[in-house]
Amino acid sequence: MKPVERRLMRELPLLRRHMTYASALAFLAAGLTVTQAVLLAAILADGFDGRPFRLAPLAALAAVMALRALLAWGRGVLAQRAAADAKCALRVRITDRLRRTSPLHLTAGRHGETATVLTRGLDALDAYVVGYLPTMAATAVVPLTVVTWLACTDWTSALIVVMTLPLIPVFGALVGAHTARRTARQWQLLSRLGGHFLDVVAGLPTLRAFGRERHQARVVHEMADAHRRATMRTLRVAFLSSFVLETVATLSVALVAVPVGLRLLDGELDLRTALVVLFLAPEAYLPLRAAGAAFHDSAEGIAVAERVFAILDDSDVRGASSARTARPAPVPAPVPDLRTADLRLDNVTVHYPGRATPALSHVSLSLRPGERVALVGPSGAGKSTLLALLLGFTHPASGRVMVGGTDLAGLDPDQWLTQLTWVPQRPHLFAASVADNIRLARPDASDAEVRRAAGAAHAGHFIEELPQAYDTMLGEHGAGLSAGQRQRIALARAFLKDAPLLLLDEPTAHLDPESEACVTRATVRLMRGKTSVVVAHRTSLLPHADRIITVEAGLIAPATAPPPSQLALAEGLVTP
Repeated sequence: MKPVERRLMRELPLLRRHMTYASALAFLAAGLTVTQAVLLAAILADGFDGRPFRLAPLAALAAVMALRALLAWGRGVLAQRAAADAKCALRVRITDRLRRTSPLHLTAGRHGETATVLTRGLDALDAYVVGYLPTMAATAVVPLTVVTWLACTDWTSALIVVMTLPLIPVFGALVGAHTARRTARQWQLLSRLGGHFLDVVAGLPTLRAFGRERHQARVVHEMADAHRRATMRTLRVAFLSSFVLETVATLSVALVAVPVGLRLLDGELDLRTALVVLFLAPEAYLPLRAAGAAFHDSAEGIAVAERVFAILDDSDVRGASSARTARPAPVPAPVPDLRTADLRLDNVTVHYPGRATPALSHVSLSLRPGERVALVGPSGAGKSTLLALLLGFTHPASGRVMVGGTDLAGLDPDQWLTQLTWVPQRPHLFAASVADNIRLARPDASDAEVRRAAGAAHAGHFIEELPQAYDTMLGEHGAGLSAGQRQRIALARAFLKDAPLLLLDEPTAHLDPESEACVTRATVRLMRGKTSVVVAHRTSLLPHADRIITVEAGLIAPATAPPPSQLALAEGLVTP
């Protein structure tokens, strides 16, 4: 058993139960197989000997065959249920891991490959759970039962079976190692194809603008063709393996049948015993042949399981350090009320993997309740990293983020996020109604509260002009709305949530002057009475900050106050 298979068994108890049930059913099936062979041999032997016809053996044989069919049906139902439960458990664990993974880390990966694992990939486990595991259970039980009965019936035939049985797993292992490599290559190509195709579809407008859509179509065609060739190579190896195993099994059965026939002609063996041996000999090899075929069918599922555990073992997870320790995780401390608690960065340094210089270096900063702070500086200076620290999306390599005297690392992440609102530079809108996108901040909000939030964000007038107003369905990423309209939808979420801590990442970036003025008015209204941290490249929001902090090369310069000229300009932008 491979390490990934042992881990599946260890981490999914339902698979262990499935193997237990499969072994018990295989033992019952082996007993019924022997019983069927003995009954059939007795009926045929009595017929050849000219004995009178008896109905009881035929009825018993029919009952045994019906029980075997019922047993096979029950084994299939249990296997299908175990496969569905295993896929569900792994999907839940992956989604939970992704939920606890830093969004900054998620954006660095390829979403198409993860989507392929969660959908088409995990479905490949069906062949492993439904086919391979029950077959392996039968392999451990059926040959032993059959050989034991043959030893009691005809030890010579049992000895031949014992000597030839190892040939099938030996040949299967030789071909199976090659198949595993081919299947892993096939799955890698499929994942790459899925990820690249998703990227192409998402970036199709850009590709068309630069006239590169035909080139990408050729790239997708080449990747699909590479996957087709890899699939065909894998199938050729699988067919070759089936041919080898069938040939070895046929020759092994022949080695049993020929001596039995010769001994029967010489009178050394009676007909009933000969028939029992001939009926049971193929049954001894059948599970091993089936295991070889099931291995090839399940090879893709094993490759997917390796990818699943690679995702689950990803260390860039909030709270991953405590999860790797032997001690139980401490109980999270209660989150202080941010309406009265201050925030403090205490000598914080943040490193990103693969970068030589830190994103933030020995940064210390304090925020009073209700204070409005603007962060300015060149792109890549560390402003968004500072917001990510407050969001809990990244963790300091050294130093601490203190919330009212409590380390942020010791707070419950979900409870912490309930006390803050984040308006990113490019807010994500889902393929849902406008109202549902706003209600994302507070799912239990009424329609009236959603409309009030939209009005406060200066979004109500354009929403009412949509074909179905608040019930209008948006496309992916808010398709159908302008950048300014999407930004105001995000501000409406913030108004609806009304959290005491407000984090704004360049809310007026990439907007035309009219949209910028509208978003600025809504943002200034939103910041009233809240502890606010604003990342700003434009000056429209700076007059409304109590402090302006310059971030450059991961360092913080001394804070400054907004100049009086900007405050006078702001009064013209804001309507009371």
